[in-house]
Amino acid sequence: MSLIGSDPRTQLAFSLYENKGVYAVMIGSGISRTASIPTGWEITLDLVRRIGLAQGEEEQDDWAQWYREKTGKEPNYSDLLADIAISPEERRSILHSYIEPTEQEAQDGLKVPTAAHLAIADLVKSGHVRVIITTNFDRLMENALREKGVEPTVISSVDALAGAEPLTHSRCYLLKIHGDYKDARILNTDEELSAYPKEYGVLLNRIFDEHGLIVCGWSGEWDHALRAAILRVPARRYPVFWASRGRVGDGAKELINHRRAIEIQIDGADEFFGSIAKKVEILNLSRQENPIKINLLIDMVKRALPKQDSFIQLDDIVSGELGRLSNNVNSSDLSVVQAWSKEEFKRRVSFYESSAEGVVKIGLMLGRWGRNEHQFLALEILKSLVSTGSKNNGGHAAWLSLRLYPAVLFFYGYGLGLVRSEKWSELHKLFCEKVVFDGRDAQPVVRSLFLQSWSNGASLWKELEGLETRKTPLSDHLYDLFSSWKNGLVGVDLDFEVLFGWFETLGSLAYFEGNGLPELENAYQNSNGQIFAPMPLGRVGWNSAVHNGLIKALASEGQKGHILSAEFADGHSKKLELFLENFKRACGRMFW
Repeated sequence: MSLIGSDPRTQLAFSLYENKGVYAVMIGSGISRTASIPTGWEITLDLVRRIGLAQGEEEQDDWAQWYREKTGKEPNYSDLLADIAISPEERRSILHSYIEPTEQEAQDGLKVPTAAHLAIADLVKSGHVRVIITTNFDRLMENALREKGVEPTVISSVDALAGAEPLTHSRCYLLKIHGDYKDARILNTDEELSAYPKEYGVLLNRIFDEHGLIVCGWSGEWDHALRAAILRVPARRYPVFWASRGRVGDGAKELINHRRAIEIQIDGADEFFGSIAKKVEILNLSRQENPIKINLLIDMVKRALPKQDSFIQLDDIVSGELGRLSNNVNSSDLSVVQAWSKEEFKRRVSFYESSAEGVVKIGLMLGRWGRNEHQFLALEILKSLVSTGSKNNGGHAAWLSLRLYPAVLFFYGYGLGLVRSEKWSELHKLFCEKVVFDGRDAQPVVRSLFLQSWSNGASLWKELEGLETRKTPLSDHLYDLFSSWKNGLVGVDLDFEVLFGWFETLGSLAYFEGNGLPELENAYQNSNGQIFAPMPLGRVGWNSAVHNGLIKALASEGQKGHILSAEFADGHSKKLELFLENFKRACGRMFW
């Protein structure tokens, strides 16, 4: 399964984001339904009802069934309009009452632009959509655009088309293919919808050939000329996304199959366009890399790692990613003097994660698959990230701290890869490697980028959704993040909870070993069953199923020998025993 193949909304958002102005939006009556403007079927039933009442019939529970019994056929919007209104002017007048809000409706917020109209207008304002095709007679779309400060080029007749600015020069080209409810030249009977004027045909051919298409709120069943326009254009330069509630009809299915459209199930137009506009906004703010590009990057690194002469190639790949990440970290969007807010904290966390994803996944692969010579490259990457993130000219403490978040992520990624390959000596070297922070002395990684050593407490990370009551919010968030990033990078999918627990437990051990053995023994003798040496502790502390297994493993002769030979606990069995005792007590406190 591809990374985003099962998530067509994200696929659509990325395509909109990376292909500004390429997509046209095509909307029908379904998009205006939440504004209390009835669909064609609802107008049909209301017309049947009004005709029946005018003929002296009593109110019916099912006017459609009444019509079938009277006429022997299904209620048809086109037939009804043709029967009760001879001229286009009369038909326009009938539709006017269904579309134009009364004074009371306007006060109640009815028959005004919906959330979907406003979301589309946002996409137009940001330049991601330039062409809108609508079968609706109402003016909700143009009103939404004007509300957002966009003046559209509105085409609702052949005359308007002849005098309009060219499609390529318009910021927003709104084609009202069936006309406008205030214009008598509307198209709404079967005869009128069977074929469009030649000028419309030429314009539709161009739009459908040169643009991707987002369809929503249109059934694809009755507009024969519009269906024909879609079917006669064979080009598939860009995808078609077809959003619908429930199962589509046979007519729509034919169009979907013809254009190989990607179907998206939605709860409604408001929810759909709102979610797409939000995703595009997040991509704009975060400059997030397309997952396809990330996959290509990973493939390049995977191909280069086994080769003996690939170091220059790897260095070029890494340099490119570090350059892009450095530009993002130093972006004007991330001013360190900006006022604190919860929403801004969430945005910055997302920004750093998306910006660092490529570099971090390189770290995972270097740890898992790299050879000895690649360790130097990994540590150089880490030092570069620390150098970029630690530059401090004053500002809000939270924003200054977050500048180091990409370094923290790389540290975790490379370390998890090392744990997966049981490269204990390299892992110990990572924890103990000294990095230089701006204007300060060099510090071991484990005492500067590991859990509380970096985050300065848990309260900040409790601001993220779902972590408000967590005992270890940063550790929990990192676990969730790397759970989504690990696939295909750490090899056979073992128990990731245990793997993550190994990394953080050995990080706690590396921190603990910074204390001298005599001092630890003395502190232990006077501890009265309490924690006798401070050390950061992650989610493994409250996860008894994991920490009990790790304690047992570290106490066993086999694993204990591997850990001590890697210089953990300074190679002293006694110091490891003291750590395990301190670790047990610290885990016990997690339940208090």
